[in-house]
Amino acid sequence: MKLVRFGPKGREKPGLIAPDRSLRDLSAHVADIGWNELSAIGQKRLHALNPLSLPAVRSKPRLGVPFTGISKIVGIGLNYRAHALEAKMPIPAEPVMFMKATTCISGPCDPILMPIDSTKLDWEVELGIVIGCETRRVTEARALDHVAGYCVFHDVSERAFQLERGGQWDKGKSCDSFGPIGPWLVTREDVPDPQRLRLWLDVNGERMQDSSTADMIFSCAEIVSYVSGFMTLLPGDVICTGTPQGVGIGRGRFLQIGDTVRLGVEGLGEQEQTVIATRP
Repeated sequence: MKLVRFGPKGREKPGLIAPDRSLRDLSAHVADIGWNELSAIGQKRLHALNPLSLPAVRSKPRLGVPFTGISKIVGIGLNYRAHALEAKMPIPAEPVMFMKATTCISGPCDPILMPIDSTKLDWEVELGIVIGCETRRVTEARALDHVAGYCVFHDVSERAFQLERGGQWDKGKSCDSFGPIGPWLVTREDVPDPQRLRLWLDVNGERMQDSSTADMIFSCAEIVSYVSGFMTLLPGDVICTGTPQGVGIGRGRFLQIGDTVRLGVEGLGEQEQTVIATRP
């Protein structure tokens, strides 16, 4: 099942992508896609609907973040072997964790806002894990049972803020528009093996990243279990699981105003953003 939210920012409606790839309106059945709909019971109710019986959305509306209720975004750094080598950093013995502010969240095709004093704006395609129920200290064997689904996540980063301004990584990860999510949430049963997904990213039509989640150092199950040992995860929380090689800092190239970024994860859809200036 592919769950979406569509419409103007702040006034999105719930929907889903039907088997014929059409966008269908769910608003007669649910007010939004939030904690209730992410739960196992909520998903069961949505599965009982016939998607082709729902009203079709004939236009091509803006797609928003496909679910609500995100209390936190947990990032995992250096989680691809080739990316760690690219960054000239040792393979981590445990997952490297950082946080992204929820104010960075944006729709999958909303613009990327270049911060006023940005000099090293970078791209990072990632697989996002969406939590479906309250989770704490879950075992690796049961970790994926606590997942509602998966999504494309763009971990936009400002490397000068992240690496040259002291302190933690968060300041280079949390600027407005640095967390595009979507286009949809694909529920867990439609992603039988999250460790066998191709992911890629283009800048202005040039392929920059092209890899597979098979290159992850720590699997999705390991990550959910590990993070839940340090904090309670709530429905709607997102864990972005790291990026493969090919980022801008490894290439000595960064995003500029007017650049277009297109990215996707196998089976989870595609995003596209244009970099624009932040208004003073």
